[in-house]
Amino acid sequence: MNYLEKYKRYLIMLLAVVFASCQSTGEQGHAHDATGGHITEGEEMPTVDATIWTEKTELFVEFPALVVGNSSRFAAHFTFMDKHKPVREGNVTVSLIKGDKGIRHTVDAPSSPGIFRPILQPKEAGIFQLIFDIKTPTLSDRIVLNDVRVFASVEEAVEVLGEEESDDGSITFLKEQAWKIDFQTALAELDEVYEMIPTSGIWKVSPSDYKTLPAPVSGTVTFRGNSLNEGSKVRKGQVLMSVSSANLTSNNMDAQIKMAKANFDQAKSSYERKQKLFESKIVSKAEFEQEKQKYLVAKSRYETLSAGYGANGKQVIVPFDGYIKSLVVNNGAFVEEGASLLTITSHKSSLLEAQVSSSIASKLNSIFDVWYQPKEGKWSSLNATGGKILSIGKEVESDKPLLSIFSEINDVVEMPEGSFTEVQLSIGKPKNSTVIPTSSLLEDYGSYSVIVELSGESFERRPVTIGRKNGNLVEITSGLEVGEMVVSIGAYQVKMAAMSGAVPAHGHDH
Repeated sequence: MNYLEKYKRYLIMLLAVVFASCQSTGEQGHAHDATGGHITEGEEMPTVDATIWTEKTELFVEFPALVVGNSSRFAAHFTFMDKHKPVREGNVTVSLIKGDKGIRHTVDAPSSPGIFRPILQPKEAGIFQLIFDIKTPTLSDRIVLNDVRVFASVEEAVEVLGEEESDDGSITFLKEQAWKIDFQTALAELDEVYEMIPTSGIWKVSPSDYKTLPAPVSGTVTFRGNSLNEGSKVRKGQVLMSVSSANLTSNNMDAQIKMAKANFDQAKSSYERKQKLFESKIVSKAEFEQEKQKYLVAKSRYETLSAGYGANGKQVIVPFDGYIKSLVVNNGAFVEEGASLLTITSHKSSLLEAQVSSSIASKLNSIFDVWYQPKEGKWSSLNATGGKILSIGKEVESDKPLLSIFSEINDVVEMPEGSFTEVQLSIGKPKNSTVIPTSSLLEDYGSYSVIVELSGESFERRPVTIGRKNGNLVEITSGLEVGEMVVSIGAYQVKMAAMSGAVPAHGHDH
């Protein structure tokens, strides 16, 4: 290798080191766009932020004010509204549109979970639309910000937007914090609320879902398997037990089946012989019909006795999928024919018995809906699940002073039979009012408050006055407006963040 070649190689290496150093310094001190130009960051001019909610997603975006000729990098936080988790994959396109012209930039993946960083460099000043299009494997959404201003110069942006705002007393709770916990927001909406009568109820199984299996014969019971217990899951066609009368001197099923088989064989032979004679017109139709009837009776008796009969006796077979509600007999016990062996329930529907005071009997004719808890902490209602009220009690007794209301519940009820549940009866005509999930409420010594989301990372604790509760919704009579967003899950964590007094450090650049 000659001297000139060595010099060229050394020069290339030196330039590579200088370029890498510039890149490293740029990451720490300032950012670069795709062409190597400087990206104007928040510390050089005011930062703009916006929060937009759709049915699918929440967008919280922060970016330096848009200035002609300057590249601004966006920190676009995308959150799934359901479960409030960050968008971890997909692409985002940000477009700056005025009339039928504009510029756009697409990033193919988040730089970190939930955060996309597209860059725009405006070419002219004015009022634009800023459009975010997000596409993931599970959803597509478009979010539009209207009246977004592009400034002619940095000085104009600073003059119009001013310096960074001082502390306004709001609670800072970062998206990265919310994404790590059980967190959910809900919109304050206008909905119908009813007068509610709170009471309690008892879960029962609907009588139509019961099936008691009797002993098919007299004899000794033999269980199939060792897991036959109350509460055991069973499936249609499963053999649970058998009843054998093999050792009995009377009502011996084995002997009865053998006798029925012999009678059937004899009747069949006689019937087939008479059928040929009838076809040859040797015997009358009446005589043939009489023989046919004897054959059918013998056949039916034999098939009935032999159905489900095995080596261990007469089998007891499950008629439908369900659970064993009660088991009456023990393995090895003797039972008489027709005695109850066990009861099976399908649990396809449940029966709810709610009890109310007779003093409100006059209001029971105007019940609109019945709210109940199919599992702890969850509310549902008859109207929502297609259930119905079966009966409303009209009389009370001295030892039972309450009126019973029976409802059929077409819902998956996870509460055990016989357990209590909270019940609310919707009465009369509704009124329109502001409602939020009851889980949004924070209670302190009888006073209520909610956490209002002012923007993606800014919250406010606000006192409210509540009215009626309709299942999982509560009426807000003051302190909150329709369209405001509240924290429905995780409000306590935001409250504790406010009480700590510490402002958390951002996990991303601004």
